[in-house]
Amino acid sequence: MRYVELLSTLRRNKVSIFSLRDIKNMFPDANVATLKNNLTNWLKKGYMERLKRDLYACVEPILESEIPDFYIANRLYTPSYVSLETALSLYNIIPEIAAQVTSVTTKPSREFKNRHGVFMYRSCRKRAFTGYRIVVYEGYKILIADEEKALVDFLYFKQRQGLSIDFEEERFDAEILKGIEWKKAEEYAELFNKVTITKLQDCRNWLEC
Repeated sequence: MRYVELLSTLRRNKVSIFSLRDIKNMFPDANVATLKNNLTNWLKKGYMERLKRDLYACVEPILESEIPDFYIANRLYTPSYVSLETALSLYNIIPEIAAQVTSVTTKPSREFKNRHGVFMYRSCRKRAFTGYRIVVYEGYKILIADEEKALVDFLYFKQRQGLSIDFEEERFDAEILKGIEWKKAEEYAELFNKVTITKLQDCRNWLEC
């Protein structure tokens, strides 16, 4: 299999991030040892990059734009969804653009670094792994927390790290927060613990809504 064949197949299947198994499924008659050698050579030549062990992307975008970091975050560590500071920033609930992409997973907490940035994953119990949706972001389908779950995730992991929460210092946008579905947020908080429920109520008291 030549590199141009791989590129053509990836484009046709609209695949931008892939593993050795993905390539094997696309080329079932190819020898696995040969595929591994090809991957090694293409990495050395700079044709593609390794995002983590056995997860690759072409250096030259196979679609018309750079692969968005939110999509990379979804693929780097599964199952996971974008949340916390990253989602709050996207929803303009906090003003800062997060320096890294933060996600929630049911797996152990992890951190990955590659040329696309830093990707952080916080671990939660399975029953709390909810409150996310599929949206189209820069042409890619991604999993991201809704506004209410992003807020609750933020409050939970903040207190779990032993950090205090000052709503003024967090610079939450009060007007946007007043418009979220608080009943839904309360239901999400109940999936965690009593401290999270209390912190959510503190947030609502601060907003006076």
